[in-house]
Amino acid sequence: MSNMLPDLEKKEADIKGLARKALKDKKTLSGLLEGIQSKKETIRYNSFKVLMRLSEEHPEVLYPEWDFFVAMLDSPNSYWRLSAVRLIANLTKADKKNKFEKIFEQYYNLLNDSVIVAIYLVGDSGKIAQAKPKLQMKITNKLLSIDKTQQKHKDLIRGSALLAFGQYFKQIKNKKKIIDFAKSLLKGESPKTRKIAQEFLKKWGGI
Repeated sequence: MSNMLPDLEKKEADIKGLARKALKDKKTLSGLLEGIQSKKETIRYNSFKVLMRLSEEHPEVLYPEWDFFVAMLDSPNSYWRLSAVRLIANLTKADKKNKFEKIFEQYYNLLNDSVIVAIYLVGDSGKIAQAKPKLQMKITNKLLSIDKTQQKHKDLIRGSALLAFGQYFKQIKNKKKIIDFAKSLLKGESPKTRKIAQEFLKKWGGI
């Protein structure tokens, strides 16, 4: 039986209101989980926005659906993979059972996915590093190994990595390695990444 929510079909859906409703109503939450896999772009997009809001503000509410999102990581649909990458990153704040540790390699294998998936995965890694201090070194090493991926737009992804490092730079033990990484981006191909590197080095004393 479908739990699809009519409100999700509206271009200007009440994201905040739907998120509030989902906190109290399991049927609404089920409708959002169904909606994120809809073939209709508006429904899919609205569902994602509501679930993102929930995952940011009340990750414990979505945590029981962890396996649902993990299954989406292996989907042939790139939008599903992107949605899962972003939602799982937020849910690590509520991951008391250390489920992320078990899917670490599966998650970071998506560095070889589309450039959009990779950029968001890398950017959201800062959240994961904050939620999972014991994984910070492993995460840092993954982000520093972008050159080993099959990506064509590596400079853009490196810029995203630098933004992630900025979220937990104070906790990084080998700060020189990150500063050197930032300096290497000052001569990169992407103007956006060069700007990110300049701002990072200005903030953290690299220049």
